[in-house]
Amino acid sequence: MPVHAGRGGSHGYLSRLGSQVWRSLAQLVRAPSHSRRAEAARRVARHVLWLVAGLGMAIIALMYLLDAWEIARMPKRGTPSLWWVRVITDFGKDEYVLTALAALMILIAILSPALHGIRRFLLLRLGTRVQFLFVAVLVPNLVADLFKWGVGRGRPFVGGDVFNFSHFAGTPAYSSFPSGHATTAFALAFAVAAIWPAARSAMIVYALIIAATRLVLLAHHPSDVVAGALVGVIGAMFVRYWFAARRLGFAIHRNGAIVPLAGPSAGRLKRVARGAFAP
Repeated sequence: MPVHAGRGGSHGYLSRLGSQVWRSLAQLVRAPSHSRRAEAARRVARHVLWLVAGLGMAIIALMYLLDAWEIARMPKRGTPSLWWVRVITDFGKDEYVLTALAALMILIAILSPALHGIRRFLLLRLGTRVQFLFVAVLVPNLVADLFKWGVGRGRPFVGGDVFNFSHFAGTPAYSSFPSGHATTAFALAFAVAAIWPAARSAMIVYALIIAATRLVLLAHHPSDVVAGALVGVIGAMFVRYWFAARRLGFAIHRNGAIVPLAGPSAGRLKRVARGAFAP
């Protein structure tokens, strides 16, 4: 039914839109139903333990062995020739990534009530995946913000001391650990690769580039970006499990491995878009 069709048509569209938004939110908080969620939880827990142990030791080693050395070799903060690095680094800014994903969710929500049958089904399947990406970036960033506030590590340009801490300061200058950009980039990389495994290599390159820009701009120490990567990946892993346990976008194998459900192809999505905007 076209959105612009008469008074009754508009009322019916708004009713369907409200119902769809409510269902999309309710499905996230419903009780888990997958019969293999316990196996998946154990598998995720093992992976988290390995990540925390391995990267945790790397973070400590970097603080003592590399952070100060790296600070001394980066260009002076505010160097005009680094303008292009400042442009690139914004692609890892959580506000920008979350805003773009939220806008895509809103667009899908607006279009879906006007569609029927397979077109609506495919668009809603895409909507679930975008919803997963949004939550997979949001959750680790909330955790990272708590760490930033509690740890209160000074950024490299604040005195140049790698052990400069002001716990619970809550100021940008003392919000170095962990890197928010690295958290966003690695969470997004993990989440995109979880849905579309073919994109894994490209997303790893994206995340590494964002992390490197934070070092070049003297916004973070090397240990900060590794910590951000750790928080981002673990947070996205938790969100993936949350979705899989509720049969949203993912399936769970007998061994506990979480795999993406088959999604709509690019060709089908184009046909859906044409149908949505057709008169």
